[in-house]
Amino acid sequence: FLSLPGNENSEALPESIPSAPGTLPHFMEEPDDAYIIKSNPIVLRCKAMPAMQIFFKCNGEWVHQNEHVSEESMDETTGLKVREVFINVTRQQVEDFHGPEDYWCQCVAWSHLGTSKSRKASVRIAYLRKNFEQDPQGKEVPIEGMIVLHCRPPEGVPAAEVEWLKNEEPIDSNLDENIDTRADHNLIIRQARLSDSGNYTCMAANIVAKRRSMSATVVVYVNGGWSSWTEWSSCNARCGRGWQKRSRTCTNPAPLNGGAFCEGMSVQKITCTSLCPVDGGWEEWSEWSVCSPECQQLRVRECVAPPPRGGGRPCEGLSREAENCTDGLCIQDKKPLHEIKSQNLETASDIALYSGLGAAVLAVAVLVVGVTLYRRSQSEYGVDVIDSSALTGGFQTFNFKTVRQGNSLLLNPSMQPDLTVSRTYSGPICLQDPMDKELMTESSLFNPLSDIKVKVQSSFMVSLGVTERAEYHGKAHSGTFPHGNNRAFGTLQARNKATYIQNLASISTTSELKTTAIFGHLGGRLVVPNTGVSLLIPHGAIPEESSWELYLAITQKESSLQPEGTDVLLGPEVTCGPPEVSVSTPFALTIPHCAEVNPEHWNIHLKKRTQQGKWEEVMSVEEETTSCYCLLDPYACHILLNSFGTYALVGEPVSDCAARQLKVAVFGCLSCNSLDYNLRVYCMDNTPCAFQEVVSDERLQGGQLLEEPKILHFRGNTFSLQISVLDIPPFLWRIKPFTACQEVPFSRVWGSPRPLHCAFSLERYSPTTTQLSCKVCVRQLKGHEQVLQIQTSILESERDSSPFLAQDDSSFPAQLGPKAFKIPFSIRQRICATFDTPNAKGKDWQLLAQKNSIHRNLSYFATQSSPSAVILDLWEARHQHDGDLDSLACALEEIGRTHSKFSDITETEIEEPDFSYSRQNGL
Repeated sequence: FLSLPGNENSEALPESIPSAPGTLPHFMEEPDDAYIIKSNPIVLRCKAMPAMQIFFKCNGEWVHQNEHVSEESMDETTGLKVREVFINVTRQQVEDFHGPEDYWCQCVAWSHLGTSKSRKASVRIAYLRKNFEQDPQGKEVPIEGMIVLHCRPPEGVPAAEVEWLKNEEPIDSNLDENIDTRADHNLIIRQARLSDSGNYTCMAANIVAKRRSMSATVVVYVNGGWSSWTEWSSCNARCGRGWQKRSRTCTNPAPLNGGAFCEGMSVQKITCTSLCPVDGGWEEWSEWSVCSPECQQLRVRECVAPPPRGGGRPCEGLSREAENCTDGLCIQDKKPLHEIKSQNLETASDIALYSGLGAAVLAVAVLVVGVTLYRRSQSEYGVDVIDSSALTGGFQTFNFKTVRQGNSLLLNPSMQPDLTVSRTYSGPICLQDPMDKELMTESSLFNPLSDIKVKVQSSFMVSLGVTERAEYHGKAHSGTFPHGNNRAFGTLQARNKATYIQNLASISTTSELKTTAIFGHLGGRLVVPNTGVSLLIPHGAIPEESSWELYLAITQKESSLQPEGTDVLLGPEVTCGPPEVSVSTPFALTIPHCAEVNPEHWNIHLKKRTQQGKWEEVMSVEEETTSCYCLLDPYACHILLNSFGTYALVGEPVSDCAARQLKVAVFGCLSCNSLDYNLRVYCMDNTPCAFQEVVSDERLQGGQLLEEPKILHFRGNTFSLQISVLDIPPFLWRIKPFTACQEVPFSRVWGSPRPLHCAFSLERYSPTTTQLSCKVCVRQLKGHEQVLQIQTSILESERDSSPFLAQDDSSFPAQLGPKAFKIPFSIRQRICATFDTPNAKGKDWQLLAQKNSIHRNLSYFATQSSPSAVILDLWEARHQHDGDLDSLACALEEIGRTHSKFSDITETEIEEPDFSYSRQNGL
């Protein structure tokens, strides 16, 4: 019998209802989630086959039988009974329910074999508040600038969908790649256009109602730009001092929508001087010439007293005069001279010209004949004067440029010459003797290069009053290891090898890699020594009159993060905290990694450990997000975060060309048997913390680093790793047969973040053998190969030793206040004030980011209160070891705003101890 809900007499149902024996009810339709709009009840329905009865149960209690509406039918195919039941749920029922979860209903169907239950359908009262939690705000942005309009819709059930309107027309971001409406209901326009000006409204709607936000007016303005200068006008004064001018117009482009007018002058004037005109004047007449056969005499004068110049008038009158020299008594061709006087006057000038030319030709001929005769008379002395330099002496001036690298004449070809330095030598140059020529070429010209002292300083550094930091000498000092992320070693010279190995004594052997410090409003920096891990707290991130004890730690031994599949852990697991501390501006966390950076080969993720110990993905490095920012450098990842916790970098290889950088190091020590010597070869992640762990373990075992480590590029192509010892001296040393080569499977190298260790045992034939020379070859099959040349003494007393020359960052694990930052705070404030405000030429924080090689995910900076400050924090994290202010100064000068903003900075604004502190740290 079946007891019906709501029937006190428990009406009995016959068991002969047609149904398939052995079949439970099957739901053809189950109740769906529903929302009650205003006061309208909703209908829940349920349909099952075969079913004797169907009843609803709401919140664990049966619904009364009278509230059910039931319909029966017969399935024509199977002949089974199909039952469908309806119930109504009112708003009052939902409001009267007070439970830990939403109001829910479930239907239960009966058959001969038992019951079946449907899914639970939740019933909620739909609503939408009137007021937006955040309305969009109007903006004025320059053309090609970024527009970010924030919108937080009203609270509602179900959650409201957000739509943006521009001038009352919907915006479809799928049709315009320049517009993004997917980031937390915000509207982002990456590069503003003139057409983007208008009134923007945020629309929120659900099944209950629609709400409109306040309209935000966006104005895209164009700042004016100058056209090209016109040509200079002519001098306005005809004589003496005057002026010239040229002009330009503010039309390239013209200012629009309230954009700034062009700054500067539209007209330029310069002084000019015009030569005053001088009228020509005649000189005195020459003497009369002798009387010619034509009975004529001539005299001439020239217009040279003064000659006309500057547009002056030429002389007026004749330059030649002729007259009869016989008072008319001369007879020619049986005619009186006065009868032919007019004819002679017309031809007198031509006769004088031809006479002068003939006399000149005759004089030149006489001179040539005389010189020829003189040379013949002097030929008996055998002197041929050809080169006049023999009479002027051998003193000349020569300019020599330093030759380019690779010239065979350089005494030290490996030295980098300064191509901007020239030298001038004055004196007699004598090149007759080849030996003298060689001495002059090599010694006099090229040897001085080794002593040249080059001083480089930008105008930005001069304006700061700091000119000592950019001074370098031609002779470079050997560096020490480890020191931050500088892991691209060059070849060690023999004299520097011992120094390099000795400096490893500076590495701490403590088992806990953790540093703590108390930070205040001024911020600071935490560094885990010799690991490349650091934490930068910006100025103002912690409220005034507050202080927090922050810590930075590295998880040693096995990490709790177990990558899946082919994923690999690319760096250490880093914890910063305490987690409950909140900061007002993002802090910068630097984590070293061992990936060979290439987005075509790697997909790198940042993961964070939850309080329950599980790992969740924060973001992909190439992802566009406004929650955090990752900048991947070749050896470290700099992350901008707002919350403390435990973070790690995980790499997902997307091709066989993905490569991890492994550092290969060889250590050695004598074994208990005095004739045996142990070689231990390590392959570890190319991160400072991994190397520190190996060195610490080796120091406990008495091992010594035998050669400078090298980098092996291990690719994810499934090929194994081979390590072998070669070229062992045959009569001095021996190695056990079949042990000179060891092969390690790919999975053990690729999947394990722990250092790989292979040991080789060598035996001396005689105790007198104290020197070991061999090669260690490490290679990946069908991949990269590295060979380390071992040349060492196995006796401790004969090892090279040298004092510790340089100090690493272990002496300063915590730097607080201004000394932790490379950019002085006053300069930082000026940079932020300059670039946070849109500029007349669009030179705002986006251009500052571009000049600092930040080209991706600029929307993250757009959401910050001071984008320039966050960009400078990222610069501080990237340059914590070099402090290259010159590069930042050059970037600012390229933008073109350094001169106007920093010219008034005096030396007194910058405290010299900050920079001397940096110099002491080798920055």
